[in-house]
Parts: sequence; C-alpha cells; structure tokens
Amino acid sequence: MKKLFTLFLLGAFTLAVFACDNKSEKEEAKDQIEESTEEVKDAVEDAGEEIEDAAEEVKEESEGKVEEATEEVEEATEEVEEEVEG
Repeated sequence: MKKLFTLFLLGAFTLAVFACDNKSEKEEAKDQIEESTEEVKDAVEDAGEEIEDAAEEVKEESEGKVEEATEEVEEATEEVEEEVEG
C-alpha cells in the first residue's frame, strides 16, 4: 500500500511540475515581445553611445584644427606687420 501511495504522490508531483511549466502561446508570445523590446532598447542605447563618442571625437578634432588655424593666422599677421614696419 505504501508503494502505491508513493507512486501516486510521485505521479501527482510530476504532473504538477509539468502543468505549471507549460505556458500558453499568448504567454510565450508576450515573453518574446518583451525580450525583443529589451534587445531593441539595448541596441538603441548602444547606438546612442557610439554617436556621442563620434561627436566627441569630431569636436576634439575640430577644436585642434581651429587652434592650429588661429596660430597660423597670428603668425601671418605678425609677418605682415614686420614687413610693413621694415
């Protein structure tokens, strides 16, 4: 009798585990949509960060070019002033 009762409990437990684990198609679709949404969100955030990095690089490069151009203009101005004075 104990074996029969143990078998019954084991069967009921197994059935309960499988019954709880099964998801309906709607639940699975919902989970997939949530995962896809999260992946898209992460991709957009990554793209935004890459754009910010690229913009920062362009800004730094342009600042360097402006400084170089300013120095060249100053040097040229000094040369012209020296020629005019001389």
